Amino acid sequence: MRLLFAAGFMALMAACSGPETPAVPTAEEIAKVSAELNAYLDAEYEESLQMSPMQLTMQGRKDQNDKLDDMSEAARDRNLAWLRESVTEMKAKFDPAMLDDESRTSFDMWALQLDQADKSDKFRRHPYTFIRDSVPVFLPAFMINFHEVSEKADMDAYVARLAAIPMAIDQTIAQAKLSADAGVRPPLFSYEQVIEEAGNIITGAPFGAGADSPLLADLKAKTKTLQDAGTITADEAKAYEATARETLTTAIKPAYERIVAWLESDKANASTDAKGVSALPDGAAYYNVALEQQTTTSMTADEIHELGLKEVARIRAEMETIRENVGFKGDLTAMFKDMREGKEFYQPNTDDGRAAYLKQADDYVEGMRKRLPEYFGIMPKAPLVVKRVESFREEAGGVQHYYPPSIDGSRPGIYYVHLLDTTAMPMWDLESTTYHEALPGHHMQIAIAQELTGIPKFRTQYNSTAYAEGWALYTEILAKEMGGFYTDPYSDMGRLNNEMWRAVRLVVDTGIHSKGWTQEQAVKYFMDNSPTPEDAIRSEIRRYFVWPGQATSYKIGMIKIQELRGLAQRELGAKFTMAGFHDTVLSGGALPLPVLEARVKRWIEKVKAG
Repeated sequence: MRLLFAAGFMALMAACSGPETPAVPTAEEIAKVSAELNAYLDAEYEESLQMSPMQLTMQGRKDQNDKLDDMSEAARDRNLAWLRESVTEMKAKFDPAMLDDESRTSFDMWALQLDQADKSDKFRRHPYTFIRDSVPVFLPAFMINFHEVSEKADMDAYVARLAAIPMAIDQTIAQAKLSADAGVRPPLFSYEQVIEEAGNIITGAPFGAGADSPLLADLKAKTKTLQDAGTITADEAKAYEATARETLTTAIKPAYERIVAWLESDKANASTDAKGVSALPDGAAYYNVALEQQTTTSMTADEIHELGLKEVARIRAEMETIRENVGFKGDLTAMFKDMREGKEFYQPNTDDGRAAYLKQADDYVEGMRKRLPEYFGIMPKAPLVVKRVESFREEAGGVQHYYPPSIDGSRPGIYYVHLLDTTAMPMWDLESTTYHEALPGHHMQIAIAQELTGIPKFRTQYNSTAYAEGWALYTEILAKEMGGFYTDPYSDMGRLNNEMWRAVRLVVDTGIHSKGWTQEQAVKYFMDNSPTPEDAIRSEIRRYFVWPGQATSYKIGMIKIQELRGLAQRELGAKFTMAGFHDTVLSGGALPLPVLEARVKRWIEKVKAG
């Protein structure tokens, strides 16, 4: 829900000239102006946060805890106008020449958001509104995972937010209709996915027979916690439940039925054969902007496609080495098939099997946690938990993912795993995935960013996909370099498969959106180069169709971080330390790749200078 703070762009914009400044500002003057800029940006960021009650909640705050975000067209216009005024004012007040390095980075990143927003706004109809895990599913997940309840006022806010869900749903339907009127519709499979998801939200009590629906179950659990703590009485708990039942049946159920009704009525207009976004009006231009945003580079679709082909070939060669070392009788394709189908690679599809899967993930997290001080100076303070994805949004073969902790530490970081069908979750994949999603991957990077001090707060919440996903993928191979991990060669093959997964994405994403690849063509290329189960591959390919460009960011970010480490090692020789490099990468928050490169190069020069 970061409406104003999404991924950075490919290069820092040249700053507009500000007021006249002394030819050679003193250190004291630079420190003074830098502090003033930081204070200004903190005040501006706070103002922007007040436009997003949900972002406030996700940061662990309880102001506006009874509201959801305004998802209307008018709100989008207001937010963009506000950002334009803010950047214009900043450039008028502050001269970049009077700022220290860190503050200059903050100045440029705040301005970059306007550049990004302006480019995105030209294609505001193009992002698909209703896709898997979009607003209809995110809203219940938000209520369950982010709306903390520790006192009576929190429950009052909870039921008020329940009542606000229909408005948010209707605003989202309105956005989908505007896109459809512009000729922008997702593939048919997205209609079917969202219809199923919407049905899951309004299945069970109080809508009908069966177990409690997700939202009712959550409300009951939260009121019980308050009642057990003596914060509310039994009668008050019953009153909250009665109010919730009324809201769910008379307001939320009809709202979700409106989603289903519109999707059912419009799906005849959707493409049964999934097509890339280049098939949309102005789709090729939209895809170019998506690549620029997601990778924060100027790489073209053809360049990314060729890079992917080269990386796939390199990784296949490493896989061949493991195949030979384990003595597998057959070629790599046969080994992939064996890894997909061999029962020894999977936990039983039972509650015991799911518990064993979660325990193994926990064990990998703890094993890595013990080794972190050897390679990092900065450590995250926020706790981390491993959890199964909630049933209403769980998908067979769905991608494991991470939710960040609250800033105040009241909510831990969550490493989520899909366990609807353990036969789609091979154990050889689990180790590298855990390092990617948990430690030293997303949890380490995001928690550290949120805990940084001395920089404007917006930078602790800023997201650059190429940086964040590039870092997480980098840590998969870092664990291999650390030694003591991937002791099972099949887990090491799983690591290579995850890297292959991201290399294949470079080929497949550009193939779909730039070269007209079909869904089956993309699935075949993926299966020819990976042992990933077919259900998981098909889930991935559907994701690429509806989220153009995002899948390309992982490998490009990883390669850049590897290149920067190689540069530092060559330049510094014996002065190079892993902890120094990693802390430099992590201590500025998520950065566009050109900004990260400049940061690392400054660190190299400082280390050289002693």
